[in-house]
Amino acid sequence: MSTLTDLTEGVDRLMPRAQADLTSLVAFPSVHIAPDQRAACADAASWVADAFAEVGVPCESITTSDGSTAVVGHRPGPDGSPTVLLYSHHDVQPAGDTALWHSPAFTLTERDGRWYGRGTADCKGNVIAHLTALRAVGDDLACGIRVVIEGSEEAGGEGLDHLARERPELFDADMILIGDTGNVAVGTPTLTTSLRGVVNVKVTVSTLGSDVHSGQFGGAAPDALAALVAGLASLRDADGNTTIDGLDSDQTWAGAPYDPDVFRTDATILDGVDIIGSGAPADMVWARPAVTVIGLDAPRTAEAAAAIVPTAAAMLNLRVPPGMDPAIALDALTRHLQAHIPWHAQVVVDPEATGAPFAADTTGPGYRALSEAMEQAYGAPVAHSGQGGSIPLCTVLSEICPRAEIALLGVEEPRCRIHAPNESVDPTEIARTALSEALFLRSFGTR
Repeated sequence: MSTLTDLTEGVDRLMPRAQADLTSLVAFPSVHIAPDQRAACADAASWVADAFAEVGVPCESITTSDGSTAVVGHRPGPDGSPTVLLYSHHDVQPAGDTALWHSPAFTLTERDGRWYGRGTADCKGNVIAHLTALRAVGDDLACGIRVVIEGSEEAGGEGLDHLARERPELFDADMILIGDTGNVAVGTPTLTTSLRGVVNVKVTVSTLGSDVHSGQFGGAAPDALAALVAGLASLRDADGNTTIDGLDSDQTWAGAPYDPDVFRTDATILDGVDIIGSGAPADMVWARPAVTVIGLDAPRTAEAAAAIVPTAAAMLNLRVPPGMDPAIALDALTRHLQAHIPWHAQVVVDPEATGAPFAADTTGPGYRALSEAMEQAYGAPVAHSGQGGSIPLCTVLSEICPRAEIALLGVEEPRCRIHAPNESVDPTEIARTALSEALFLRSFGTR
């Protein structure tokens, strides 16, 4: 069996290959929600399937119900050994405003010791970490391997959800490594044990049949935009706590703390601006519900006229902690908006998306073995953190494969700025994630 030194040196030798592979994969603008990028999505899936086949995991590409391509594969292990499923996704967020990027979004660019480009961290960097781990361990595997690389995670993952329920045998495993999170800081090994779910709604407020002159009617004619703003303001108190009628918002986080100064830097909070909420940062971002206004339909300031707005709308994103039912949260948010938007305005709340929260069971043998591997790879104890985001597949997998332990790890530490311009990855995070997985994969089946 290869030693820690052997695997460490092996991963280090493989990092130029990892950089070249990530360069190739980032070059595919695989944005599933963009119709003009469907060919790029298919090409990215094909690249992923070929890459895993090259490291000994034969794969097939499956077109799912939402039109995305999932890559799935299986390599049996020694007789009687457990099976480990490696998950990640090859689709990415749109680049957004390209003027805000300091280098081309779909060209991997090395700068100041980091690799920049859309998907370098979320989630193509995690795909490369899985590949690097398998290359490093070679034939020294102590377990069977399943691979599932999704093609529409950034669009909600509906296609893979359906595939998992229709063909659960493709996902059958004893341990599932979800490569779509990251460490609380570079060099601090972290397992994400809690995911908040999500409820997205669009709220539309109407008060008039048309625009009317503010000089002629202002003061008595109800302003739809003002009514909407009043309703949105009721969703938080003066300290910034989420205050939705019927939802508890005083939960506390029991895992690793999130230092306020580190959080301020990670979140790019401007000098003099408060961190909001009455709880510690870890409570606010990992344990409590949080509502965010993520879009607003209203006249642009450059196009404003002296008229009362008859209709206005907002898109709201509500993050739901473990232990809270998204359906109950949706109902509470809907009732709250209907009750707090004033003047008997007409209010329509349209649900857009929901996703269940997830809490991992960390008491099993897989978690113990993975924690030991990560501590060896990093030379530091493992921290447990939460994530504000949701990964819908976790809930589905816990239903269709109840015996499996599910662990979340990866390369996406806070400086990566996933979903934002100038996304990047620290290559040492790819190396240590790969080393952790390699150590785990060469020993898990011997326990």
